[in-house]
Amino acid sequence: MEASGWSTSLSSGIVLSLVAVVWTVLWNNLQGLQLQQFVGRHLNRHARRLAAIVDPYLTITIAEYDGGRMKRSDAYKEVQAYLQRATCAAGGGVRHLKAETAKDVDALVLSMGDNEEVADAFRGATVWWLAYSTPPREDNAPSYWGGGRAARADRRFYRLFFLERDRDLVLGEYLPHVRREGRAVMVKNRQRKLFTNLSGDGYDADGVWSHVVFEHPKTFATLAMDPAKKKEVMDDLDAFRKGKDYYARVGKAWKRGYLLYGPPGTGKSTMIAAMANHLDYDVYDIELTSVRTNTDLRKLFIETTSKSIIVIEDIDCSLDLTRARKKKKKANDDGQKNDGDKKDGAEPSDEEKDAGGTKVTLSGVLNFIDGLWSACGGERIIVFTTNHVEKLDPALIRHGRMDKHIEMSYCCFEAFKLLAKVYLDVESHNLFDAVESLLREANMTPADVAENLTPKSVDDDADSCLAALVEELEKAKEKVLAKKEGKGKDAADGDDDDDEY
Repeated sequence: MEASGWSTSLSSGIVLSLVAVVWTVLWNNLQGLQLQQFVGRHLNRHARRLAAIVDPYLTITIAEYDGGRMKRSDAYKEVQAYLQRATCAAGGGVRHLKAETAKDVDALVLSMGDNEEVADAFRGATVWWLAYSTPPREDNAPSYWGGGRAARADRRFYRLFFLERDRDLVLGEYLPHVRREGRAVMVKNRQRKLFTNLSGDGYDADGVWSHVVFEHPKTFATLAMDPAKKKEVMDDLDAFRKGKDYYARVGKAWKRGYLLYGPPGTGKSTMIAAMANHLDYDVYDIELTSVRTNTDLRKLFIETTSKSIIVIEDIDCSLDLTRARKKKKKANDDGQKNDGDKKDGAEPSDEEKDAGGTKVTLSGVLNFIDGLWSACGGERIIVFTTNHVEKLDPALIRHGRMDKHIEMSYCCFEAFKLLAKVYLDVESHNLFDAVESLLREANMTPADVAENLTPKSVDDDADSCLAALVEELEKAKEKVLAKKEGKGKDAADGDDDDDEY
């Protein structure tokens, strides 16, 4: 009996062992069919259904940045603007608020602090918005920003909670409503800003730009410039602002380049302010010597918004971009290896490394103006200014990059009459004829004319200011004549030297 029982147990053990071996073989062979994943998905599906019974809420998370930290999300800014009203409401339940200056000097724009939640109602459905942030990654993974404060800044998010039964309403109607209303609030609260790029290792937590409110008072109505040329510029700006469909039809990025050139004091910077006020655009003033690489220059462009003017003043002085091609030709003539116009990311020469620590190349600037990345966004104007247009590389200022070249010249009589009206409130005077005659022979910038027309004391009036201007114009005329005589004398001496041979 015992032997029979032992035999039965042994047989059962053998059978179980065989079943285990067969199952192991089959399981290993079925792994190629992803059976484990199939079973896992099946179990997860049932787990999600069970979780939906316990927790019927769905969530949508909106991050502050798109593409890592490449560009600040428009959706995030729109949600932030939309929630201002609910945040400020007494019944919103928000206890910790963040404040920023508003368009009204006595008001503040409020937003939720971290870990605050606010409810919102839409067509009978109630949703909840949570603001929160997470610390930056602590691993050694490369960051698009290459370190600095932006890489170390907290990641900010909005999370939307809603019932599953409201899914179609929230996705199809509520979220588009939030974005539309958010954009309307942003337009209402918008303050035009003057941005600049920060130098040094770090960037601001909100991006690569810092800003102040743009409050420059200059307009085309008070800009001292030839009236015909001024109207030409204004018409060109208006055509650009209304040209979205045109640029799309011809297949060009919606941007336009302006080159302002002329002697110092001829109004290049004030022209930019007048353009910004005319178009109601923001201004981004790039200090090229603070840009370390071509990649950093690209980051700056990506972070600019539409309806903006991007300015690089005195570009001939900002970087050694004017002689790059000549240096390349000279090096080739000498049989030396020279990379010339390096492509983006190329190693700069030792000479370029010594130029203020920047590695921005001519190629990088050209790509910034009209490369593939220049089509990111739209409705942007790029303005270069220079005192010495002849020094700039032709590739930098050709049409297609700098589409319109505007010479800011010395003061003409029409510009003087505008300045006299603005500064002295006079439209005619017995000294106007003298001024008109002298302006034909003397070179004086609008800035110098304006300075002479500015009353320096309570006793100054139109007579004294215009008399002072005539006196200064006489001096300027004498300098011009002396310069001409000096050149004539040098030419005569050269002829005498030639006669000796």
